[in-house]
Amino acid sequence: MQNSRKIAIQLLNEEKYRQTICYPTYTTEEFKQRLKELEKLKISAIEFIGQKQVHSLPVLGKGCVGIVVIAYRNNEKVALKIRQADANRSTMQHEAHMLKKANEIGIGPCLLRTTRNFLLMEYIEGDLLPEWINTLEGKNARERLCHVSRLILEQAWKLDNIGLDHGELSHAPKHIIIKPNDVPCLVDFETASISRAVSNVTSLCQYLFIGSSLAKLVQRKLGDINKETLVEVLRAYKKKRGEESFKEILKMCKVLEGTLYGMDSNT
Repeated sequence: MQNSRKIAIQLLNEEKYRQTICYPTYTTEEFKQRLKELEKLKISAIEFIGQKQVHSLPVLGKGCVGIVVIAYRNNEKVALKIRQADANRSTMQHEAHMLKKANEIGIGPCLLRTTRNFLLMEYIEGDLLPEWINTLEGKNARERLCHVSRLILEQAWKLDNIGLDHGELSHAPKHIIIKPNDVPCLVDFETASISRAVSNVTSLCQYLFIGSSLAKLVQRKLGDINKETLVEVLRAYKKKRGEESFKEILKMCKVLEGTLYGMDSNT
């Protein structure tokens, strides 16, 4: 990870900072507007740190719609998503609405505030799922992976049940963060939708157990999974998304061990 640069918003006028705040096309008027929004959000500083880069500055993440950086509000570390000037949407309201719906069922980083160009949310400390899996070793490695995989699938099931499709879970190396207490957090709801058919559970199964390089690593730690039978179980789930069909998926993925949120006890 690159060296951190914590910059007070009064000092963002340096070219590389304002180019990043207005990425990819800077104009004076746009920069002034965005500074006003940062002040409205009570942001005192932005920290440039992470494994991605924008204008030679390290950032936490970069997607099609926005750039994610660490920000500080009242000395609290938060995550700030900056709308790219050329994004295919004019505001951050859609993502804010989707994240708020996910928050209502206990999923995703907590939405704090939003403006036209910024989304302010809880900063989630932890490792991205592939990195976390690579750190697993020792006698309890399988147990931890089983526990986390089950929690991830439960979150996907909860999203299915409220009709909110995340949209990026069939290939999700950047969309699942594992906190230090082994609790997963789904992030990045910019392409989420409540108008298309949900496929959170089926997409995650594809990613975790069937058709990705990560699936091979998961199977080495959890044990071989019969992919053909899992596909059949997923088809049955798509036809009737119920408690029993979801339990069958957990069973086929070898993560049914323990209790299940909303079924046997609270997780």
